Amino acid sequence: MTKVAAIQMASGPNVQANLDEAEKFIKIAVLQGAELVVLPENFAIMGMSETDKVDIAEVYKEGLIQNFLSEQAAKHGIWLVGGTIPVQSRDARKVSAACLLFNDAGAVAARYDKIHLFDVTLAESGESYTESETIASGDEVVVIETPFGRLGLAVCYDLRFPEIFRAMSDSGVDIIALPSSFTSLTGKAHWETLIRARAIENLSYVVAAAQGGYHVNGRETHGDSMIVDPWGMVLNRLPHGTGVVVSEVDLGKLKKTRKLFPALEHRRLNCKINFG
Repeated sequence: MTKVAAIQMASGPNVQANLDEAEKFIKIAVLQGAELVVLPENFAIMGMSETDKVDIAEVYKEGLIQNFLSEQAAKHGIWLVGGTIPVQSRDARKVSAACLLFNDAGAVAARYDKIHLFDVTLAESGESYTESETIASGDEVVVIETPFGRLGLAVCYDLRFPEIFRAMSDSGVDIIALPSSFTSLTGKAHWETLIRARAIENLSYVVAAAQGGYHVNGRETHGDSMIVDPWGMVLNRLPHGTGVVVSEVDLGKLKKTRKLFPALEHRRLNCKINFG
């Protein structure tokens, strides 16, 4: 069995302050035995404006934030999912929301660029988000072999699109890392339901690391970081505040569940469709 951790933060516009906070929580996770640690979306910066992340965008495999993640992974001998960080894209007006996986030697083992962008207006609160104005969408589903099983990477709004997770399942995913920054409103309505659904339908673990709290820019995020098993059971969670959630991942249990309840083998997608 392996211990995994999800870190919950309430990041602000000061990058170094956010890195210091992340370092503190990574150390706590390691002291609790975590070998795989997942940071939340936008862990290094939640700017006062959406263009702030464009201003501090890093060249891939260079820069303060990526060096920090590499050093933390190597220092503690852990695999580290670096939430998302702004990486320069081909469009100077936009960044890639890159979720980087570092191995225990501090090297980048995988990169996933957020595919689904949050362009939504919430009528109830009046909040409006247009991520596509400052983020270039990714176009590749990522699943990678690790010492803990096959790990899939997804980010926040991706959670609402089951096709990406089914593609991971087709690639043999065992654990899904989900850095997120759900709004308070949508989180209360859908966060837990969606996470547990993705775990259940793909018979996989989900490690969901969230932003949670009030941010300097006036935004409120939902939090409730959690680790969910393949049967949809919440193994551990942090409903409010900042901190660390740790739980064991048991691939033996996962394989047994899939053998006794082989729903993934029962899919029938080659049926004729009659639209009447």
